[in-house]
Order: sequence, then C-alpha cells, then structure tokens
Amino acid sequence: MMKPQQKRYNRRSLLRAGGAAVVTLPMLNFGAYRVFAGSDTRYSSRAVDLVNGTQVFDMLSTPFPFGPMMLAAFSDHPKRQDGFAISEEYLQTVLSSGIDVLHPAIGLSADEVAPYIARVNALVAEHPQHLRRIDAIADLQTLKKGERVGFIVGVQNSDHFREVNDVDLYYHLGQRVGQLTYNSRNLIGTGATDRSDGGLSDFGVQVVERMNALGMAVDVSHCGDQTTLDAFELSAKPVLITHSNVRSLAGGHVRCKPDSAIEAMGRAGSVMGITGVRNFIRDREPTNIEHMVDHIDYVAKLVGIEHVGVGSDMDMDGYDDIPEPASSKLKAGYKASYAFRDKLDVDDFDHPRRTFDLVEALIRRGYTDQHIELVLGGNFRRVLGEIWQG
Repeated sequence: MMKPQQKRYNRRSLLRAGGAAVVTLPMLNFGAYRVFAGSDTRYSSRAVDLVNGTQVFDMLSTPFPFGPMMLAAFSDHPKRQDGFAISEEYLQTVLSSGIDVLHPAIGLSADEVAPYIARVNALVAEHPQHLRRIDAIADLQTLKKGERVGFIVGVQNSDHFREVNDVDLYYHLGQRVGQLTYNSRNLIGTGATDRSDGGLSDFGVQVVERMNALGMAVDVSHCGDQTTLDAFELSAKPVLITHSNVRSLAGGHVRCKPDSAIEAMGRAGSVMGITGVRNFIRDREPTNIEHMVDHIDYVAKLVGIEHVGVGSDMDMDGYDDIPEPASSKLKAGYKASYAFRDKLDVDDFDHPRRTFDLVEALIRRGYTDQHIELVLGGNFRRVLGEIWQG
C-alpha cells in the first residue's frame, strides 16, 4: 500500500493556507472547527486532520472554464471569472477546498481537444504559484495543501484518436487519461447509452495497447458494459473507472456499472471513483451524502477498500449552481435514459467544502483513518503510479 508522500499538516496550517476563504478560529464545541468563512458549518478535528494530512484526489472535476459548456456556465457567474480570466476569489475557493489533485476531463469533439489542452496549459502558465499540470507521479511532490493544486489532463472521449499514432501526439501535449468513449459509439467502442454494445473494435484494441505502452491511463467511465469488460480483459495495465457508481443502487442507471464491471476493476487492481451526480446515486428521494457513501460501502465490500475513490463529476459548486441557459443546454445534450430530476447534485455534496462533509460521513459510517485516506486519494495515487510507468 502506497501512502501519499506529502508533509502532514495540522489544523492551523490548513486554516492559514486557505487565505481569505478560510478562518482560523477554533470553535469550542468538543473539537469542532469552522473551516470556511461565511459558513457556520463545523467540522470535527478528526475530519480536518484527515483532509489536511492527505493528498486528496478528485478524478473528475472541472472547476475552471476549459471547454465550451463550462465557459458558457462561467461567463454568467461573476464570482468565478471574467471571460477566460479566473478571479482571485474563485482561485482561493479551489485552493481552500481541501482537494489537491483534479482531473478536469470534459466531453469534446475531435477538433476541440487541442484547444482544450492548450487552455489547460495556459491557465497553469498564468498561475504557476497555484496550479501545476501533473504529468508523472513525481510532479505530485510539487503540490502544497492550500497553496498549489495539480491538474491531470484527460478527455472524456477518444474521437481525436483518428489513428493509433495520435495517441502519441496527445500524450506529448500532456494528456494522461483517456476515456475510450463518451455515451455513444465511436471507432474504438460503444458508449453507455447506445442501444447495443459490440465491445472494443480492432482499432480500439490497438489504441488501448498504445495507451498502455506510453503510460496513458485508460478510462471506461462512460463506456457500455461489453466495451468496459473488453478493456479490462485486454489492457496490460489497470483500467480506471474515474467517475461512475453502482448500478444496483441507482435503479439500474445505464451510466453506472454492474457488479461484473466492478469485479473486473478489482481483479485488475484498479480504482473506481464515486460521483455526486444525483441520478447516479439513487432513483428516488431523498438523495443525500449518506446514499453516496452507500456506493463506497458497496464497492469496498464487493472488491475491497483499496479499489474505491472519488470522482465527483462537478465543479466547486455543483451543477445546480450553473445559470440558465447553460443548465438547460447541458441537460438537453443527454438521452432520456439519463433520467434527470429537478436537481443534479447530491444534498450535502454540492459546495466547495464537500470533501470535509464526505469525510464526516465516512467517519459516521465507521471507517478507519487509514481507509479514509485511501478513499480520499491513496488509491488513485497508487494505481496512477502503476499506469504511468512507461
């Protein structure tokens, strides 16, 4: 078991690190602390220490305007940005969230991928003291809790791999995670909402082999069931499920994974990130953070605690904070099988401090500190280290 090689911080170091977004006064109610300015929510000293002392990974979170949809969402939200420029206030929100490593992958057409990667690179260049692109495990050592976060460049489709050598091209541009399909069929395989799934194509097998050779992680979060199973069977390295949930707990939702896929993920030594998308958690109300932890419980009991993590599938504030008309446009891009309800976010997991709330929920559920550290980041750090070795 590999633990994050990062300095352990105490409560006060985290509170200082967050800048204007964080207050430093401990609350005298049996070890509870108010971590975020403007919020009366108090977190236990144990929860604060766990977030503070762990390099936290969110393996699907896009807090900045990297793509067309997110740019539209940000353009009408003054606290976040003006055009492409990120406000200092919003940057501090990201830095004080407790999350250290984000995977800002989005669904893009083939022609949009290069501009997207260029935007990620430019944003990091504009804020070198606060942002770092993560190309290798060694880069994680350059991060500092509350002061510098890292981005793993990924894409939620592989349409830009028009020939096998394109995998090399985008790897050298910075891509380190590649989702084989989005929701529909492409030249590689089949997405989760397509009517039938023929599995990986011959070209898809070649793409997986090239990704293995380079050290680019294969992601099957949006893939159909057979394509998912084929990837686990044929890949020489662990295949990620960066952001999906347990199908049997979510009313049979097509974007969630059946037990067969979760078991294949466990046999591969890989990790599955649980999301905070409401319709992927439960098909009825209420839907709150306790139900999200049910998915963590399920995966841990089925294949082991070392195979579960977090891929929230949201920005700092969640989907329900996206203004119109961008919110309706987002929902309109999906088939009826997505079964959207009025809200998209899970209650108590829809705000910048959500990692602290998740830790409190895991504590209530009886998880040990060691297991919580694995869920928060240790598992994804371990498996990425295995995959990224050339």
